[in-house]
Amino acid sequence: MATAFQADEPALGVGAGFAIPDPLGIESLQGTVSDAEWQIRCELAATYRLCAMHAWTDLVFTHISARLPDEDGEERFLINPYGLLFDEMTASALVKIDLDGNIKQDTPYFINPAGFTIHSAVHSAREDAGCVIHVHTPYGIAVSVQKAGLRRYTQFSMQIHDDLAYHDYEGIALDLDERERLIRDLGDKSLLMLRNHGTLTIGKNCAIAFLRMYLLENACKTQILAQSVGGEEHLHEEKAEMGHRVHQQSSPVFQQGLGDNLVWPGLMRKLQRTNPGFDR
Repeated sequence: MATAFQADEPALGVGAGFAIPDPLGIESLQGTVSDAEWQIRCELAATYRLCAMHAWTDLVFTHISARLPDEDGEERFLINPYGLLFDEMTASALVKIDLDGNIKQDTPYFINPAGFTIHSAVHSAREDAGCVIHVHTPYGIAVSVQKAGLRRYTQFSMQIHDDLAYHDYEGIALDLDERERLIRDLGDKSLLMLRNHGTLTIGKNCAIAFLRMYLLENACKTQILAQSVGGEEHLHEEKAEMGHRVHQQSSPVFQQGLGDNLVWPGLMRKLQRTNPGFDR
């Protein structure tokens, strides 16, 4: 069985005898894993395809993970196999690993060490992190480099502003020591701006983590568009009191059983129409 960071053959690239298997060609895991695990696999694969649908991808270089029910007291989560595009992700292709990065299933795939560093940190520290979404989008990164960060310019931003934390850039996330600082900076917040890098959201399930990312991405996009008119003298930023009010007004939508039921079923219907096959 491959380790978390190595395929059965070295990752030497095209022309060196290394190939990423087609996810539609691998054997389905349905019936070989628990019903609970299969459901989470399907939801996570759908989340990858939804992120692709919304253009929140960086080829194969970002990650979404979901925690699985503990097995014999061991925490495990699912993450994407390195080399698959988001819009081709399937439930059976996802890779099950533990918090030490060990692959806990037979798979032809391996994972990205940087993805393991970030996602294992959040899953280990936050019981409510059922799903962790990390993306590199132009708008999110453009806001992450701004010293003032996300501003209270729009309703999008005020819905999440009070729940957003910041983590300073430390290079590509290969150093496991960074996990301690990432956890410290995230604290009890549900959204994280990784300076000069990207954005991250967590949720009790994939639906809520996706909804938070939708709002964060739109907050960043509208901020960049608003700033295109020129300096701050042309822009109106709401005061902190208004931001707090809007955040409190919006908080019910992030409760499990409400926000996920409002948005997720419609997203699944759209996905089945436009890009079926994630549940294979």
